[in-house]
Amino acid sequence: MTPRRVYRSLAAAESVTWTLLIAGMLLKYVAHLGALPVLIAGSIHGVVFIAYALMAAVVGVNQNWGAMRTVSAVLTAIVPYATIPFDRALERRGLLDGGWRLRAGDGPRDHKWERRTLRWLLRRPVLLVAVIIVGILAIFSALLLIGPPGGWGAQ
Repeated sequence: MTPRRVYRSLAAAESVTWTLLIAGMLLKYVAHLGALPVLIAGSIHGVVFIAYALMAAVVGVNQNWGAMRTVSAVLTAIVPYATIPFDRALERRGLLDGGWRLRAGDGPRDHKWERRTLRWLLRRPVLLVAVIIVGILAIFSALLLIGPPGGWGAQ
């Protein structure tokens, strides 16, 4: 699976889960069906949101986007449907081209700790997937402990 496919799939999934969350809110507040639709859609959206953010960071490092573009990619997940135009802009500029960088190049960037760590993990895909899953679960769990947006009384 190429960086392009991973990033574009998660960018699309993130937008789809925004639709689920908005539908859940409509069911809760307009149709008065209670908190369950938001709980279900919000949980799905939360997991995909975190997966997108983590993979945007991984792809950003791999594709040499630089800090501002990588942070921008992560931040687009906050605004409903913003991942799609950002994805298209990356595609137009060729910033999703190429495969996973498994070997260091000649540039000084390739010898930074984050790139060395990423290359090491990319050569161990099962471990990389496990690290990402643990990261998603840890972040999701921490957010559940903090509470829903608006606080615990918002439900």
